[in-house]
Amino acid sequence: MADQDFQQGFVYTGLPTRVIFGFGTRARVGEELRRLGIQRPFVLLSPRRAPEAQALVAGHGIEIASVFTGAVMHTPVDVTNRALAIVEETRADGLIALGGGSTIGLGKAIALRTDLPQLVLPTTYSGSEMTPNLGETSEGRKKTVRSPKIQPEAVIYDVELTLSLPHALSATSGMNAIAHGVEGLYAQDRNPIISLMALEGIRALAECLPVVVDRPLDRTARATALYGAWLCGTVLGSVGMALHHKICHVLGGSFGLPHAETHTVILPHVVSFNAHTVDAELRPVTEILHSLGAGQGLFDLARRLKAPTALAEIGMLSGELDRAAALVMESPYYNPRQPTQEEIRVLLEDAFNGRRPAL
Repeated sequence: MADQDFQQGFVYTGLPTRVIFGFGTRARVGEELRRLGIQRPFVLLSPRRAPEAQALVAGHGIEIASVFTGAVMHTPVDVTNRALAIVEETRADGLIALGGGSTIGLGKAIALRTDLPQLVLPTTYSGSEMTPNLGETSEGRKKTVRSPKIQPEAVIYDVELTLSLPHALSATSGMNAIAHGVEGLYAQDRNPIISLMALEGIRALAECLPVVVDRPLDRTARATALYGAWLCGTVLGSVGMALHHKICHVLGGSFGLPHAETHTVILPHVVSFNAHTVDAELRPVTEILHSLGAGQGLFDLARRLKAPTALAEIGMLSGELDRAAALVMESPYYNPRQPTQEEIRVLLEDAFNGRRPAL
């Protein structure tokens, strides 16, 4: 960052979310609920964590309004409406979301419509908890909404909640987080503070994810991964993203592809596409990954993590690539190198077949 051109100036706005990080920090749920004035929380959990709802608030004099375990990937509006009806019926005065991006996304969708305070306990590396962004799906299209109402008021990072995260999801969720950091480096509204966070987050994740995959109960590696995810999530919430996120939203919202896996597959190809245009911004990523190019290093990292590297592996059909390319081009989206529809089609073809990006 020593060569940052300060002559151009920059704007930086800090996110207002309170962060509590450590081991066993979920024991502080009660004090955070009291600080937020929440007495009847609506609790969102993944189905396998449903038995943990009462334990979250036990001994704190808190009455749970209701428990909801029906969050769905890509936050469909009809699921939000169903949950919202329960929130209104039970007169909940706040939200607790314990889980990954789908559960957290549903909580944010409810907060957007009600302005209820949110307390979030992430169990993956999605980073969604640190953003005022919400991706909602309706009628086969995924749209992004940004609002201060969406930003969670408090996040409790408890490393112990990630120890049981399967190694496959650890890998793809971690690559998803890296994607936020990488695109933050060449964001249209980037600034040196966010660039520092992005590089530190990418470094932390790139170093620890292989350890997490090989030794899932390694507490130091798990803590480092969650730390990196927090930083990259902060990047996602602070600056705009680019072509990578546009493509992933199209593939997820219109073709139902899994979120983290899609990010994992697409990232190396978009980074390689942008590499020559933003060489200076991506050079530190190349160094972190000990590679000749950032896109190639990201592809090799995904393979090292035994993560998917081809769209064909995660449910995409070859006959859908033309439509996907057209949908990506439908609405303008910032990217440092503006692609043509043909270039998007070639990129998707390479990603579909799992080809290692060329330098």
